[in-house]
Amino acid sequence: MTLFGTLYDTVIRWSGHRHATKYLATVSFTESFIFPIPVAIMLLPMCFANPKNSWRLATLTLIFSVLGGIVGYFIGLGAWELIEPYTSHYADKIAIAQNWFGDYGVWVVLMAGFSPIPYKVFTITAGAMSMAFLPFVVGSIIGRAGQFFLIASLVYFLGEKMEHKVRQYIEWIGWTMAILIGGVLLWLTLK
Repeated sequence: MTLFGTLYDTVIRWSGHRHATKYLATVSFTESFIFPIPVAIMLLPMCFANPKNSWRLATLTLIFSVLGGIVGYFIGLGAWELIEPYTSHYADKIAIAQNWFGDYGVWVVLMAGFSPIPYKVFTITAGAMSMAFLPFVVGSIIGRAGQFFLIASLVYFLGEKMEHKVRQYIEWIGWTMAILIGGVLLWLTLK
């Protein structure tokens, strides 16, 4: 099955579209509170398609991701009781995020940029737990910037060499990441 190769090729084609940056901004924004697919899946091929724009794309992704995170925070702060019944498929992840917030506070938002748990779980949980807003925003900026600028930097400095290797091994990379994320989530659930 060539699921990840097909997805990768599709995003590469989309990255040449005249509205590609608008799509990236939209996915970045909505991924922070509702959209189920991580934005890195779109950012990486778009950076490969135009390595000189990698940092600009990372900046755009960061801005809209943090703005979406703020929306997620306010959803959690003001509407948790309304949305809680619809979050049952994330109940275990929300419980983990709540425990982490209780143990580590704002540091959890920094870690969320690299966590296998979707960022939206952290944004909504931060609001639901009435986390201080300014530390939440600062933590979101730092954590998300770490992820997005790492992607942009790797593409900018390794460029074609990296792109050929990623394309060559995209199925292995995709399935390995899916298995690792699934394993971590299972381990966190059973813990």
